[in-house]
Amino acid sequence: MYKIMLADDEGIVIDSLKFIIEKEFGEECIVEYAKTGRSVIELAEKFRPDIAIMDIQMPGINGIEAMKEIRKGNQNVHFIIVSAYDKFDYAKEAIKLGVLEYITKPMERTKIVSVLKKGMEIIKEEREKRSNELLIKERLETVIPIIESGLIYDILLQEQFAEDIDNYKALLGFDKSYAYMMSVVCGDDQIGNHMTNAVGSSVKMQRHYQEVRECIKEYFECIVGTVMSNKLAILVPYDKDRMEYNERIELIEKTRELVRRMHQKTSIRFRIGIGRVGMLKEMAGSYNEALNALVMTTSSVAHADDLPIGCDYTEDYPVHLEKKLFSELEKGGINNVLSTARSFFNWMVESNRNNIMSIRLKILEFILYAEYIAYNKGGMTYQFSARQEYLPTIMNTDNVVALREWFLEKLMNACQNVLGKREEKSNSIIEMAEEYIKNNFQKDICLDEVSRTVNISPYYFSKIFKEGTGKNFIEYLTNIRMERARELLSTTEYSMKEICSMCGYSDPNYFSRSFKKNVGVTPTEYKNVQEHYRKK
Repeated sequence: MYKIMLADDEGIVIDSLKFIIEKEFGEECIVEYAKTGRSVIELAEKFRPDIAIMDIQMPGINGIEAMKEIRKGNQNVHFIIVSAYDKFDYAKEAIKLGVLEYITKPMERTKIVSVLKKGMEIIKEEREKRSNELLIKERLETVIPIIESGLIYDILLQEQFAEDIDNYKALLGFDKSYAYMMSVVCGDDQIGNHMTNAVGSSVKMQRHYQEVRECIKEYFECIVGTVMSNKLAILVPYDKDRMEYNERIELIEKTRELVRRMHQKTSIRFRIGIGRVGMLKEMAGSYNEALNALVMTTSSVAHADDLPIGCDYTEDYPVHLEKKLFSELEKGGINNVLSTARSFFNWMVESNRNNIMSIRLKILEFILYAEYIAYNKGGMTYQFSARQEYLPTIMNTDNVVALREWFLEKLMNACQNVLGKREEKSNSIIEMAEEYIKNNFQKDICLDEVSRTVNISPYYFSKIFKEGTGKNFIEYLTNIRMERARELLSTTEYSMKEICSMCGYSDPNYFSRSFKKNVGVTPTEYKNVQEHYRKK
């Protein structure tokens, strides 16, 4: 259906145009008309036409001025100008207004029909485009919350999602490198710093999740997670590595307004904690700060920077090097660990050259924590007395070069243990699995049976087995069975049925097909070739 508005002060022109449109297009079009500039503007506001056929010379406000007014309220209308005057100035103004066609009177029926069809085709394309855009938007509205929840879960569970950060940022449309976390906690009521009825209120918040989410999005450009117990985690991208005092005050006031607004919309009581600004990979810490801020105060909104939470450092302390060192150590990145450790040690020497005791203590602190990571991340076995020489060694060393070498050596060992113990454990599992398969391939064994034997889940076993052997479980088992089959066919006189059974197959036909697929010939053909060579 197309809405067409006619604007002309001549009744005969209006009647002619209506007749042409109704005869040519029938019920496809709704036609309304007006005869003065003012009345056509008022009609356009109510009727909101798709196409407006306008005469330039009308009583009162002329056609060009009327078009300008109509365009202000309706950007999608398509104008067709008709005029008894073929004036260049009018044509120029018409072009500025995006006129579809400029027709001079007297008008030809075929010309009018042609221009209207052209306009209708354009409108149809625009409607289809708009419909597709709305469909995409609708689908995105379904998908984006899932992606946002994925990012929040990765942050809170401290997954190794560094390689996915750029993908998350692109999908969610933010390009900032810093952020802070907020924790929205709900309950029926607040007693001290505690929200009552966590279970019941979490059900309520789940029921009102869409309202709460939309409300938060009105106040912040942010990423919203899903309801976890009676809590909701929010990531707010930020453009700087720290927040100034005035910005923090404004943020707290805005968050207080958000708390009141959410309560008005849902009748649920809320409190919100705000963590410190940091890199995206540090947001698990920011979220914990947000939770701790709520524990340490009874306010409806609490910011970690207002409270004695976490550790502050002197301005010259290279906290970024410390964080990077242990982050790389957890991943087993030896080269990055050593280069970062050298930079940190150089800072200690340059800044504290005359304070050898502080250097010793910091070295010992770092090494003990590095080994703690190695024990936990590398699956090492803890030995109570393994480090009894550490303190005497560093206390008896006054030479900073010797301290530096000891420091780097211990860090390298810890890093190698993170990697080595993982690999050693994986290798041990693979060796056990290979041994079990070689001893039991003639039975009807499966991946679940082997994974149970080595005492790890089938999914993880499948993964490390493929990484360690280059073959998946079925490929490896089939290769073992085919090797045994070729050996039996070449060196024994067992029947085909007996060989089939001795290689772990219960169906001779399936055995034959599998043999041909892997070896290239049937078992019978293979046996005949081997006998031929033996006779020679």
